[in-house]
Amino acid sequence: MKTLILSTVIALFATPSLACETFTLGDLTIERAWSKATIGAARPGVFYVEITNSGDADDALVSIATPAAGMPMLHETVVTDGVASMPHAMSIPVPAGQSVALAPGGYHGMLMGLTMALTEGDSFPMTLSFQNGGEIVVNVAVLPLRAEGPDCDDAN
Repeated sequence: MKTLILSTVIALFATPSLACETFTLGDLTIERAWSKATIGAARPGVFYVEITNSGDADDALVSIATPAAGMPMLHETVVTDGVASMPHAMSIPVPAGQSVALAPGGYHGMLMGLTMALTEGDSFPMTLSFQNGGEIVVNVAVLPLRAEGPDCDDAN
């Protein structure tokens, strides 16, 4: 019983701090990499992250890859005449001196063909490939199914 309680407490405190990790790739800063828990592996998962380009040259996120999904893709939520769709995005611009967020209701990573259920408290690696900046592997924290993002203000 004590082990279960301790494991639960560790998971509650470890997940937000993992989601609040910061990664640097040249002029790019990648932070708040997170996903939502899934009900099994039959449904797609999602991937969210914030990317800041502090350089003088534009860049773009061109692909994502993870062992957690057989077909990870970049998508954008588009609402036309009150109907939402999620078309594939060939790339996501990361303009010089600006930030872009992959977040609910906008750009996001769609994780099709999950190889495992995404369980709250777990994490998985994600490779982000940029047009100019190269590649970086980040840790993605799995937050609760109804999460709206990590609370990084409380993580420090």
